[in-house]
Amino acid sequence: MNRKVTFTAMDHGTREDYDLVEAHDERNAAELADRVLGWLRSMDGDSPYRISRLQHALQTATRAERDGADDETIACALLHDIGDVISPRNHSAASAALLAPYVSEKNHWIVKHHGLFQGYYWMHHYGEDRNVRDRYRDHEHYQACVEFCARWDQVSFDPAYKSHSLEHYEPLVRELFAREPRPFL
Repeated sequence: MNRKVTFTAMDHGTREDYDLVEAHDERNAAELADRVLGWLRSMDGDSPYRISRLQHALQTATRAERDGADDETIACALLHDIGDVISPRNHSAASAALLAPYVSEKNHWIVKHHGLFQGYYWMHHYGEDRNVRDRYRDHEHYQACVEFCARWDQVSFDPAYKSHSLEHYEPLVRELFAREPRPFL
């Protein structure tokens, strides 16, 4: 990129400067699906689980698909742990932030909270309250998140489970990130 903005502080920018920034952002956004698919491929490495993190994502998506979930929900099942690539300690929030402009409020909420809800299956081993998710019991998406975790996420660490390939889900990922993004949340 040869052209640069004229400002060194944003409050000195002109419309032409911000048109240049927007054009750059558009090109960057057009490559988002490729980056996300690359991040998924990077999760196909060593793991303390009996399968890779990519295989976990594929199993989760495959289970959702076989259960009859809609395409957006299947894509969220595939990408629910994508935040592990950049923020392992806060992966649910990172995954949700990536997906927020492209998915429904319900799916965003499920992805954002799935890590806490998954705690039901392991927190008691550390003397913590496994029912901490119940602080959201009155939320309209509470039960959907419980079911996401129970039916698709927590059971998807099985080396014998036959999942669809990443190539099977690539069109879904491309369609998701080709959507017109919602404005800032």
